[in-house]
Amino acid sequence: MIPVLICALVSLSVAETDLDVLYPELEHSRTIYVTENGPRLSVVAEQSKVVSRRGGNATLPCRIQRDQSMAPNRKMRIKWTKLTSDYLKEVDVFVAMDYHKRSYGSFHGRVHLQGSSPMDASLVITEITLEDYGRYKCEVIDGLEDGTTVVALDLEGVIFPYFPRLGRYNLNFYDAERACRDQDAIVASFDQLYDAWRGGMDWCNAGWLSDGSVQYPITTPREPCGGKNTVPGIRNYGLRDKDKNHYDVFCFTSHYKGRFYYLIHPSKLTYDEAVRACQKDGAQIAKVGQMYAAWKLLGYDRCDAGWLADGSVRYPISHPRRRCSPTEAAVRFSGFPDKKHKLYGVYCFKGHN
Repeated sequence: MIPVLICALVSLSVAETDLDVLYPELEHSRTIYVTENGPRLSVVAEQSKVVSRRGGNATLPCRIQRDQSMAPNRKMRIKWTKLTSDYLKEVDVFVAMDYHKRSYGSFHGRVHLQGSSPMDASLVITEITLEDYGRYKCEVIDGLEDGTTVVALDLEGVIFPYFPRLGRYNLNFYDAERACRDQDAIVASFDQLYDAWRGGMDWCNAGWLSDGSVQYPITTPREPCGGKNTVPGIRNYGLRDKDKNHYDVFCFTSHYKGRFYYLIHPSKLTYDEAVRACQKDGAQIAKVGQMYAAWKLLGYDRCDAGWLADGSVRYPISHPRRRCSPTEAAVRFSGFPDKKHKLYGVYCFKGHN
């Protein structure tokens, strides 16, 4: 092996000598840096979050910054998509290229570009729904150049824990989605639960969130709720099987268009009588989400237990007082009484456009 190694070293030395002869001006160990020009197109948002409410309008900012040396391009493409908890999937919202414009799905007819200038790609959303809550991506493509920015649409509203007449821990994820929808709400996001926890929400039963995780907020640590010696926070069970695992759910709702009220009636009612009494008054029996929205967003206060659409009996207290939630403002829950034999008042809801 030693003669072979010597031969290799000699050959290498000869090769280097030959290079020196052929290219005497070549400098060994020179580092060459190659730089490219910066992006000729970028996209920016003046705000990272916009706050609105159900039924309202919102403008998601998106401004194009384009190099002056770039030739005008009528085929510059502006695309807005809605991001989902699955980062590989996006929902198409709006696309514009020159005079061609198209809106998609539930956004059809409700979105358009603000267009205050040729460089303004801001998106206007009208008649906002609960499902519009989330993060949106603005993407601009101009020839070989492109840029993106992300803006969050937040909604004023209230989060509430929910379980049906069947009892606690009976909802898989898809049941949870239906349960919230039936109560004029959507499944809450982690950010919404976190904001509620920072506002003092304390709930010891785990519930689904919109990303498929199961969590619950604790402000006062105690033994049955993760342990007495733990710190306050949001307890997290992680992502669970959406079909097989069963929990409660955290729902979110926002402002409504209509009137929520306690029906003045000469007598207490069974559930079926309550439904008919609201209908006779030109209304419908109210939903749990409508009661929470009236309580949290409008300060509704009534110390009378009444039927709601899901067969539960509740009452909203904004001003704690003796015999009416003396320790805290809350929506009080009296359970799911026998619909045929128990008698209560009723809360009604009269919607309007």
